[in-house]
Amino acid sequence: MLNFTEISYDPSRIVGRYLADAQLNNLLPPLEQARQEVMEEVALWDSGAAVPADKQPLDAGFVDLPQRILDDYRQDRQGSELGRILQTAERLRDQVDTVVVTGIGGSYMGTRALFEACCHPYHNQLSRETRDRRPRLFFAGDNVDNDALAGLLDLLNEGSWDQPADRWAMVVISKSGGTLETAVAFRLLLEALANRGGGQPAELSHLIIPVTGPAGKLFELATALDCPDRFLIPEGVGGRFSIFTPVGLLPAAILGLDVVALLEGAVAMNERFRQAKPSDNPVLQYVAVCHWMEVEQGRDVRVLSTWGKSLEAVGLWYDQLLAESLGKEGRGALPLTVVNTRDLHSRGQQHQEGPRDKLITNLIVDQVRRDHLRISRSDLNQDALNELAGKSLPDIMRAAIQGTNLAYEEDQRPTADIHLPRADEPALGQLLQMLMLATVLEGRLIGINPYGQPGVEAYKRHMNEFLRR
Repeated sequence: MLNFTEISYDPSRIVGRYLADAQLNNLLPPLEQARQEVMEEVALWDSGAAVPADKQPLDAGFVDLPQRILDDYRQDRQGSELGRILQTAERLRDQVDTVVVTGIGGSYMGTRALFEACCHPYHNQLSRETRDRRPRLFFAGDNVDNDALAGLLDLLNEGSWDQPADRWAMVVISKSGGTLETAVAFRLLLEALANRGGGQPAELSHLIIPVTGPAGKLFELATALDCPDRFLIPEGVGGRFSIFTPVGLLPAAILGLDVVALLEGAVAMNERFRQAKPSDNPVLQYVAVCHWMEVEQGRDVRVLSTWGKSLEAVGLWYDQLLAESLGKEGRGALPLTVVNTRDLHSRGQQHQEGPRDKLITNLIVDQVRRDHLRISRSDLNQDALNELAGKSLPDIMRAAIQGTNLAYEEDQRPTADIHLPRADEPALGQLLQMLMLATVLEGRLIGINPYGQPGVEAYKRHMNEFLRR
């Protein structure tokens, strides 16, 4: 187990001004009951016993999955699922320079979050040598945008195909294979890949890595293509909870991320959720504050304010998690992701003086990865920056965070902070697991099943009706 700094949740600007200790204490019994319910559901799923009708669907398999994957890997480094993922990732790094992840919703959003948070911000623009053979990563099948996919095909058709730097592969992700956006993109990309590779079936099959269920359209297609490397999405894990399955782990490994540290971060958060007292339990604290602000203060818009560009995709991943899990039965808070300081110059005005319906949670990285860029003294001081000479960009970011929080506090606009020690794999593992656990916990607290997404199925049904008339 790695030694790493824990992420933290700080609601101090809310507790005291809005939420008194007595009110917080009143929330603890129902929260504890909901936590117990979640843990009982996990135990029920792990046991393999029949799920009662009132609990269906029950996709609680995501909770203990990180520990099971790590245990299997430590017992069998080559034959375990994680071992096979790492071997496939290494093979692709040798054979190709571009990988297209084809999927929608939870089948790509977690990967995008890890990609943007942990990789170089201009990863795809770097040379192959600078990337240390880590392939460029692109996404498809997450929309039916004709021009976007045509543009990607333009890019994929460049070069001669004679060298790894000109070759590309696909990770296609769909539990059923029946999601139209992904299926259409996969067919078009498969045709392009066959044309580029000369249509050689043996080579083609090695460049397609399906991640799917044990049956269904994609499983059957992978069998027809005779793909030697394929990975299963485990039962009991819904798409938006699948980041610690091959859905997220395979692309992360292809990018050279430390997937063991990622899983260890998730395991550490599980332990805090199960054992830590409320004052040191970020899952319980986060749910308590969000729930109370929505129910008692009418703050039903939850703004995840990411300070820095690298965490925007984490916010978009959380948008889906919260919206699909709790947006049911005419209820559920509205998630909204912003990136600061960028969006202080757009949505900031509305957040400062608009309706008092928002809880703003700042997502802050305490330590940047690169050397600090500093303002230098210049003879050209028309910008009046000489008085800030020596200040770094992290200094300016900290001042912006403090100044924004103070401005909101002066106008009684509630904010809280989530702190990541760094934007790295252990911290992301903790954060993603925290938010998944919090979403399930809140669902049980308010009596909504956080699993399943019946509303999403309605648009799919009607879209297919129109197409097949």
